[in-house]
Amino acid sequence: MASSPATPPQPDRPPRPNLDFRRLRGRRSPAEFAADVRRAARDIGERVSCDARYVGRVEAGEIRCPNYAYERVFLHMFPGRTLADLGFSPRAAVRGRRPGGPDETPEPPEPYDTPGTAGPPVTHDPYEHHENREESDVLRRAFMTGGGATVAAVSLGLGQDAAATERPVRRPGASEAGALEEAVLRIRLLDDRHGADGLYMRAAEPLRAAYALLDAGATRQTTADRLHSGAGELAISVGWLAHDSGRFDDARSHYAEALATARMTGDDALEAHAFCNTAFLARDAGRPREAVRAAQAAQRAARSLGSARLMSLLALREAGGWAGLADRAACARALARAQALYERGHSDADPEWMTFYGPAEVEGLEAQCWSTLGDWRRAARHARRAARLQDPHFLRNIALYTAELADDLARDGRPDEAATAGLRVLHLLEEVQSSRVQTMLAATARVLLPHRRAAGVTEFLDRHASLPRPV
Repeated sequence: MASSPATPPQPDRPPRPNLDFRRLRGRRSPAEFAADVRRAARDIGERVSCDARYVGRVEAGEIRCPNYAYERVFLHMFPGRTLADLGFSPRAAVRGRRPGGPDETPEPPEPYDTPGTAGPPVTHDPYEHHENREESDVLRRAFMTGGGATVAAVSLGLGQDAAATERPVRRPGASEAGALEEAVLRIRLLDDRHGADGLYMRAAEPLRAAYALLDAGATRQTTADRLHSGAGELAISVGWLAHDSGRFDDARSHYAEALATARMTGDDALEAHAFCNTAFLARDAGRPREAVRAAQAAQRAARSLGSARLMSLLALREAGGWAGLADRAACARALARAQALYERGHSDADPEWMTFYGPAEVEGLEAQCWSTLGDWRRAARHARRAARLQDPHFLRNIALYTAELADDLARDGRPDEAATAGLRVLHLLEEVQSSRVQTMLAATARVLLPHRRAAGVTEFLDRHASLPRPV
């Protein structure tokens, strides 16, 4: 019998590491390289949702050929090289079809970045082999269009006629785990650009579907581990959306759900992340002692992970709690420890969710500590640095740091400078929806009311008064 010209996929064959791509990354961490990829994409008008995990999957050989958007970005980053030079396999070989043949598949959609856009986010390589690829595409689309019931139905093999036909429930596999991981990434990227307020209600539906996947149970332990980790990270992401939009009780519930998932599976990384966010929430909710204890619990969970940058962030979470307790000495010690850990640099052990944690975030969190302690001048100095250092991709954070700066300047008796910073925040709020930022700006407006006659303050107060109030 003649062999087919199409080579069938071999999902059980171990992938071959892409050493060429790893050499091109050089001394940059996966998170730093992913940030470079996103910047290069913006340079040529592409939109890709690259993170440290994607880079790791390419280097591990799990992604044998990138999708078309990533191909254009990589060739822009490394001019004169071909995909083969970057260590990738020919697209035809990966797809198992002859180039230009009658069964050639059309080019897939490129990534979408607009909330509510009906289209599958193409974050990972669409040509890597999955069972039921069409089902996986539907699942990805459903995750980001708010159809939680659709997600559960598609994922578990249930449709409207499921009861009538008594079809057996299909157990989730690698495609469902991948879709869940993509949902986490998409939520984070949209939050970075637009803030939480418009996302929270839509993100809760995929979370319910994610836990339905867990209830169905996966056949393979590796898939079950991915599903548990993905569901826990999604719970944290949804909890953060609730946190940033002022729904503290909802956030606390989601973080507790993630923590329970971590404890059930012995996932130290997920436990550290859940405690990290719990500490941040406790600080914002006026429970500083809980913030300290949660941050310390996060550090205990994270010690075995080998990430100095993660330990640095957790020390800053602890510092925020000490500031809330008005313990200046303990706060200063935690800040010093955070800085020393940060200076150790990146490592491959850094969690992928920490892509936001750079020099700007370090400055911003320290500014919040000094502000809580009432050292407005010192807080303003760090907030100004934070806003200046922040990657333009993180619009929400730029608005946050600038709002912090405005408030610190106002309380330090510099109303004209505070008004200038406040106006910058108002401009950013045209694109960013964050109740936290709006709450900070409202507090600044109250501080500036007695200074209405100062230069620029009247304009700021008038424009702030015209803002639509959150529902």
